[in-house]
Amino acid sequence: MEPAPGASILVVDDEERIADLYASHLEERYRVETAYSGLDALELIDDEFDVVLLDRRMPELTGDEVLDRIRGEGYEGKVVMVTATDPDFDILDMPFDEYVIKPVTGETIRNVVETQLLLDSYEMRLNEYFRIKSKLSALERTKSQFELDDNDRYEELTVLSTSIRDDLESLLDEHDELAFAEDEFLDE
Repeated sequence: MEPAPGASILVVDDEERIADLYASHLEERYRVETAYSGLDALELIDDEFDVVLLDRRMPELTGDEVLDRIRGEGYEGKVVMVTATDPDFDILDMPFDEYVIKPVTGETIRNVVETQLLLDSYEMRLNEYFRIKSKLSALERTKSQFELDDNDRYEELTVLSTSIRDDLESLLDEHDELAFAEDEFLDE
């Protein structure tokens, strides 16, 4: 499972040079827009953006405030705090997906975005897997094995659930940083 090329990324940083630098590292693979303030970010952001790279320290409207507002308005995309602010216990209640300390390299920015897009793909496949397994389980509790074996659609969904599970396990094997989810979600 690969991250979606052409995904949309919003880079938010009040230091234009930094925002433009991050954007330049991503433009080859993704659609990238920049916002040079929290207010600009609020005007731009919508569900079309897959990942937001958000600075915490900005005048007028901080990254923390932007994060609270966009989550409050229902933005469900990935948000990565890219900041020079060392983390403190206040981050425990902040609804971001990753926290990266500046300075960061172009490789780090690309890896962070790729990881978040992979996680998003993983979450969608995991949700699909659980929806299918729920249907299969409901039928298995009420139907005889003969009835199940006689239904083509049941068989198709059984094969599909196995295929999705194999994809998810393969993804976990390829990306050690996601291994924490293996025991939690895929053991049955």
